[in-house]
Amino acid sequence: MRIFLDANVLFSAAQSAGAIRELIRALQADGQALVTDEYVATEARRNIAGKAKADCQTYLQNLISQIEISAAHFPANAHAAVQWLPEKDRPVLMAAIALGCDALVTGDRTHFGVGYGQTFDSVTLYAPAQLAIAVFPSR
Repeated sequence: MRIFLDANVLFSAAQSAGAIRELIRALQADGQALVTDEYVATEARRNIAGKAKADCQTYLQNLISQIEISAAHFPANAHAAVQWLPEKDRPVLMAAIALGCDALVTGDRTHFGVGYGQTFDSVTLYAPAQLAIAVFPSR
């Protein structure tokens, strides 16, 4: 499975040794392909630099070095699939679509929550806990 990680997921994993970090470790150990794009990676770096300690920034850099980071080229037909999102969030779902991901995991309930569990151009949106259940149903 190709799983696109949103900036808030990267941020949460870097900031705390909690459930999000454990989910990412489990996904890596399970051989799942973790993906993001440079737009999202830059947002995560900017947010962590302004809000967290240096060790969190180091963790984020190490995490980013372990996942696939691509420059997404947005297909014209993806535009319709993202119209329900605020403009600033559209590039995230468009990148997941363009990069051939199966899932997009985000903790942004405010903007993405209404789409959780739905599929847009073959990308299903998940909250982190929903993804954990989908990938590891017996845990």
